[in-house]
Amino acid sequence: MYKIMTPGPTQVRENVRNARSLACTNPDLDPAFYDYYKETCELISELLETKNTAYILDGEGILGLEAACASLTEPGDQVLVLDNGVYGKGFADFVTMYGGQVTFYEAPYTRALDVDAFRAYLKEHHDFKYATLVHCDTPSGVLNPVEELSRALHEYGIMTIVDSVSAMFGEPLRVDEGQIDIACGGSQKALSAPPGLTFVTVSDAAMKAMEERKTPIASFYANILVFKDYYKNLWFPYTMPISDIYGLRAALENVKADTERYDRHKKYGEMTRTAVQKMGLSLYLENGYSNTVTVIRIPEGMTAADILETMKKDHNIMIAGSFDVLTGQVIRIGHMGENANEQDVTETLQALEQTLSSLKKK
Repeated sequence: MYKIMTPGPTQVRENVRNARSLACTNPDLDPAFYDYYKETCELISELLETKNTAYILDGEGILGLEAACASLTEPGDQVLVLDNGVYGKGFADFVTMYGGQVTFYEAPYTRALDVDAFRAYLKEHHDFKYATLVHCDTPSGVLNPVEELSRALHEYGIMTIVDSVSAMFGEPLRVDEGQIDIACGGSQKALSAPPGLTFVTVSDAAMKAMEERKTPIASFYANILVFKDYYKNLWFPYTMPISDIYGLRAALENVKADTERYDRHKKYGEMTRTAVQKMGLSLYLENGYSNTVTVIRIPEGMTAADILETMKKDHNIMIAGSFDVLTGQVIRIGHMGENANEQDVTETLQALEQTLSSLKKK
């Protein structure tokens, strides 16, 4: 088995693996599981500092993003997509497939979004139903100030969807303080549970918009509204993946107990960025560094494929390349969740330095 130092999926603690092996009840019929699901959702809301209701959906993090757009978008709706990264731009696909009309707010992929510049833009352009934002855009590692951006949007009555899949629990996210209508997270990033679950927190305003739609939501599986009365009716829209949720709960309890988690992520984020620059490497970003993932430009004379393969073959460590417009240009080290510890980060950095040295000799 490789040591997984990728920006998700991440390493999984033993108590999470053990929780997934617990005996299962029938989650459709057992009232006790409805209580367990509800309590787990309430723990998500607590950790995200929100009174908004959370729902766990049976699908990888992408399901949460699509479900948020599917549930809010009606044909012809005007939607603002903040694009300073691959995932930021990618929100447009979900908006358009459900009939929305996209306007892009474009900014460089090497920098965090500038709040003052965005506020100036909103003064002239604010006729939107909702906007999509990305907290950490994983392909580039850029961290955006989504709370400030969301508050600026709310000044014009624009609802917000925030993709925090790659930042949540590794970077602070205060949903109520940031006035975020739908916050989306995933199991396999800083939460350090296996891939397969997504979860969303939904504001009263967002739920009201779903309920008052003129057209039905054009999906069943990617439909947040069908979860609204699950507890009152003791009915889920589909059978819940009970073992996955047992593991998720254990991972959430781990996060709650880790009261210094943001300081820990900051320590290893800074350690990684400092170390790779001492090796003579260049960071992809100019600013807006996330403490969950570091993205490094490929040095001249090498390829991403060679670096990744040598890391696996000679050091048994898996790091990642990137994709879309960044394919072949960068490599990525994930120091989030269970990956963010002294031993694993140190071993990874030492292995990277040795890998670069061996490839230079070829």
